[in-house]
Amino acid sequence: MEIARVFNNNLVLALDEAGREVILTGRGLGFQARPGQVVDETRVVRTFVPSDGRDPDHLAQLLSGIPPEHIQLVSDALAEVGLDAVGKNPALVIAVADHVSFALRRMAIGMDLEYPLLAEVRHLYADEYAQAKALLGAINARSEILLPDAEAVGLALHLVNAGFATGDLSYTYTMTGVIQQMVTVIEQLYEQQLDSGSVSVGRFVTHLRYLFVRIHQHRQLHEEHSAIGTAIRQAYPEAANCARRLAELLELRLGAALTEDEVSYLALHIARVTTDTDDAV
Repeated sequence: MEIARVFNNNLVLALDEAGREVILTGRGLGFQARPGQVVDETRVVRTFVPSDGRDPDHLAQLLSGIPPEHIQLVSDALAEVGLDAVGKNPALVIAVADHVSFALRRMAIGMDLEYPLLAEVRHLYADEYAQAKALLGAINARSEILLPDAEAVGLALHLVNAGFATGDLSYTYTMTGVIQQMVTVIEQLYEQQLDSGSVSVGRFVTHLRYLFVRIHQHRQLHEEHSAIGTAIRQAYPEAANCARRLAELLELRLGAALTEDEVSYLALHIARVTTDTDDAV
């Protein structure tokens, strides 16, 4: 295999023998490496093959912002509970690893987060919730910092989203255009240029992709008088106003009105993407 791009000391984008772009992780894999060099395959720990037309550079950029030990933790936990087939989906591994990494950092500083969707997740996604509980147990068995039981809700939602993959290219094209339009609206309201290559913008786009799938499947997040939704709107009023603008855009383009919970989580991501707070954590 040949190195195409070096993201950090532990992650590179490479071309395999079939000419496919693959993401490789391993301790020291990218150290002093240069594009065009042959990959030291003895250092490769994980190989991610982007699927469903996903941009390898985008996935690698997201992956580069996650500590290697957290990627290893999630990959091993997925394999232990029988989700290794699902775990071959790089987008899912990255999403779960990012979620777990952030949760571990929150717990390390004593910041707990309550999920208001427990009842809905247990009712609507019983299989995924059971898998998520097993996954959480496998993660905690490998970590010095223990995550609370409530984290199974977040993990279950990632598993649900992974099962919503669609091959409808027309919807993908629409989604791509609308996402770009939404980014433009944010830039205009905040009078700033967003860095399309940043981790925060990458996570925002990932959130939007999952949001579009939920809209497509008529399964938006929803809870009456959500406490966390109210807290988000109060903490980030400017972002909440922007989120409502984007909700109006989505309703116009897709004919679907966003729930209050979806608008709130959209506001949270807008606050992060316009301040890069996620890159600073």
